[in-house]
Amino acid sequence: MKRLIRRPGVQRVLGWALFGYMWLMLRTIRWRLENVECVEPAWASQTGAVGLLWHGRIPLGLALGPVWWRRPVSLLISPSGDGEFIAQAMAHAGMPSIRGSTAKKGDSSKARATVAAFREALDWVSGPRGLIITPDGPRGPAEKIAPGALQIARRTGAPVFLIGVAAAPSVQADSWDRAMFALPFGRGAMVYDGPLHVPAEADEAMIERLLEDWSARLSKATRRAEALVGRRGD
Repeated sequence: MKRLIRRPGVQRVLGWALFGYMWLMLRTIRWRLENVECVEPAWASQTGAVGLLWHGRIPLGLALGPVWWRRPVSLLISPSGDGEFIAQAMAHAGMPSIRGSTAKKGDSSKARATVAAFREALDWVSGPRGLIITPDGPRGPAEKIAPGALQIARRTGAPVFLIGVAAAPSVQADSWDRAMFALPFGRGAMVYDGPLHVPAEADEAMIERLLEDWSARLSKATRRAEALVGRRGD
């Protein structure tokens, strides 16, 4: 099955299918935004911005567009086969991808690709541009932020916004990230928390504390979004 999914033709079909689904969800769901005004100072400035949402909410991710399309925006997406058709879907929406993720220990080729992607992300965010990251992807554990997103924020000084996303009616896949797929003509919510910053002098101990705190805050924003649409989190 994995070999089939990774074929270029299949990837193109999946990319268009996912884009079509995401566009339908953007257009037919009644979206409610909470605390979105916290992003305004970042848009008024000439600095970059980083948005974080959980990996399981990627199918609803195009709903971020009306807020984040106000400046050039890119996504940090895994270079895996699964990440390829997601990247293609987002490219159809005018949101190019930076392909990179945390490399497994001992995998030197992926480590080099990770470093290259990290440098590309730093360069992107250093300008007045936005970067969207699913910080628990691509392998999990679910709803636990990996250090990479915070290191980008520390190196660039960019503000970080946590974005809880939910919709109802919806179903969740039997996958590690419990991917949420909404049905059209329902209700959706996005809850913002921020801006948050990582001090330039942050050491490893501070990063660990921020990872724990921000993970809890992003999960809280996600549960709040679920409550707004009348859906109880699983």
